[in-house]
Amino acid sequence: DELVDYVTEAERYLSAAHITWCYEYAIIRLYREFENLILEALTGAINNDTTTISNTTGITFPDHLTDELCEYLITGSGYLDFKGRDGLIKLIKQYVPDNHYLVTIIRKNRYKDPLEHLSALRNYAAHDSSQSKNVAKKVTGFHRMTACGAWLKKQRRFAWIIGELKTLSDEIYNNAPY
Repeated sequence: DELVDYVTEAERYLSAAHITWCYEYAIIRLYREFENLILEALTGAINNDTTTISNTTGITFPDHLTDELCEYLITGSGYLDFKGRDGLIKLIKQYVPDNHYLVTIIRKNRYKDPLEHLSALRNYAAHDSSQSKNVAKKVTGFHRMTACGAWLKKQRRFAWIIGELKTLSDEIYNNAPY
């Protein structure tokens, strides 16, 4: 909601170019928030039931782990990284079984397009490379894209991505047993 408020407020006062930049910042920030959601959900899943990670790794873990240890098991000394929706599913399945509620929710067709858009547009906004631009064009189907933010600010596209991710996060929250 704060990101929608941010870009809405920017549209009241800034030039078109500056608004485009605001949308590019906003998609990067949205991606960061989504990464945090997934990291917290995986941390909770592992901490709630260590047999999930024991089954996927073949290593027996004690019943209770600290959140910090769970996060380390997920990120190592790096950060949570995935490429698109399929990459996210692959990442999650490294820590929980195939029938886990996180996998089931992320696999839903409803979330495929918003997750693909989030990942591709974030990469384009962050890297501005020809490769990231081509992926963004492919995902959006808009082949005249000049800037990620310019595409996002039209036709409530950014609001659509946020709305779908909010629904996804609500579904994760409602299905978490912890």
